[in-house]
This record gives sequence, C-alpha cells and structure tokens, in this order.
Amino acid sequence: MGRPREILQKISSWGANILIFVSVGTHTQQFNRLLKEIDKLKEQTVLKEKIFAQTGFSKYKPKNFQYKKFISPKEFNILIKKADLFITHGGAGSIGAALQLNKKIIIVPRLKKFYEHTNDHQLELAKKLEEEGKAIAVLRINDLKDAIKKIKFFNPKREEKGGKIIKLIEGFLSEKMA
Repeated sequence: MGRPREILQKISSWGANILIFVSVGTHTQQFNRLLKEIDKLKEQTVLKEKIFAQTGFSKYKPKNFQYKKFISPKEFNILIKKADLFITHGGAGSIGAALQLNKKIIIVPRLKKFYEHTNDHQLELAKKLEEEGKAIAVLRINDLKDAIKKIKFFNPKREEKGGKIIKLIEGFLSEKMA
C-alpha cells in the first residue's frame, strides 16, 4: 500500500461501500492468526465488504485485502470513523476510540499461547466488554465467521455521556498495572 495520502484517497474513493477496518495494534509481537483468518473469510466470500488492515509487526501478508503495517493517528481516526465494522485486537486504546464513536466492534484478543502477547490481559478485557454489551468477543479464531454473521444484528450498548466504558477500561488497566 502507498503513502498516507494515497491510502486516504483510496478509502475515500470507495464511497458508500461498507468498510471493515482491522487493527492489530503496534505491539511488537505478531498477530498473524487474525490476519490469516480474515484473509480466508474474504477469499471464501464470507466477507464481501472492503477491508483495510493495519498489520503492525505481523509477518503474514494478506492476499485478499489492502493493508499497511503502520498508520498515523490521523489515518487511524479517519478509518475508524469511516468503518462500519471494526475488528481489533484487545488493545484498550483502539477499543476506546471505537466505543466513543459507537462503532460495531469484534474483539479478537491476542493470546500468550500463540506468542501474540506476553500475557492474556486482552482476553479479560474482551470478555468484560462482551458482558457489558459493547462488543462481540471472539475467543477462538474459528468463531470469527459466526461473530461476523452475528454482528449484523448486534446493537452495541451506546456509550453513555461521561464515558462509563472509558472509566471501565481505565479501571481495568490500573488494576492490571498494580
């Protein structure tokens, strides 16, 4: 994929088409598992929408959708605003941004057992947000296909004024950092 300006022009040229934005964050470990599954679902036409992914340090190179390893905060904000569906790792910053915009979110947490992170804190956050009705958590990658079908009929609980969910995330993080 090209320079930031080219990416933004490309995304803008898609017009009213539905956009799925995938972000794996900037953590230094790979998240190939998520990118491979999305690529497979796109190839099988389970996903027919336009997809753009920020792939970070992952080594897997998607064949069926556009991507860039890293994007600027400005690009991130434009993509998340334009996206109809946000599929993300369990990073609190990415999730918080999407929640503030009341986006439909599928969270696929990075897991230690796949060398995607140093611990499983993203798993706990994903479960908590699903319990709160804010997102759909995918705990096994094979369940992503079902989550994509389910998200079409999923109405996330809207973010309340004062950012209750942001406070929830902050509380969660401070508990983990203690």
